[in-house]
Amino acid sequence: MKPSVIREMSTSELNERLEEDQKHLVRLKLNHAVSPLENPNKIVVYRKTVARIKTELKKRQIEESNKEINN
Repeated sequence: MKPSVIREMSTSELNERLEEDQKHLVRLKLNHAVSPLENPNKIVVYRKTVARIKTELKKRQIEESNKEINN
């Protein structure tokens, strides 16, 4: 998922997507441990997507706390 798409999503959508992607990543890792995946790069893609979503959520949290401090 591209960062521009992530920025356009609402915070609640991001939280839902993060939860889904983390579950999917765990499943992929377990399946890969049992038998090699056809495309192991999927693990990398999901890991990066999870990191991007977490980064955006943290950025929004910091911006919100800065607004509270300034008011």
